[in-house]
Amino acid sequence: MNEKLEKLNQQIAQGEAKLRRAQHEEKILAHQIKQLTRKERTHRLCTRGAMLESFLIRPEVLTDDDVMDILKQAFSQTGMKEAVAESVKGRVAGKPLTE
Repeated sequence: MNEKLEKLNQQIAQGEAKLRRAQHEEKILAHQIKQLTRKERTHRLCTRGAMLESFLIRPEVLTDDDVMDILKQAFSQTGMKEAVAESVKGRVAGKPLTE
């Protein structure tokens, strides 16, 4: 009887150790996902910021407010919101933007 009890307690201890290892690995993987997502976002922001600057004349003299005003004006143009919405719709559907 004691041997069975010891064996069961040992199995419980092993199971708990496995669970702790799995939980630790889950935390590590969740952290890696966050880190990759953050890196992707940073890369996207830098790339798109560079794209925007390529259209600005002397971007180093413009303030953030100046650039925001330019973007507000550009995106308030007739058809711009629709064009952006169509681009997003096409990407979400998996279609290329140009045909």
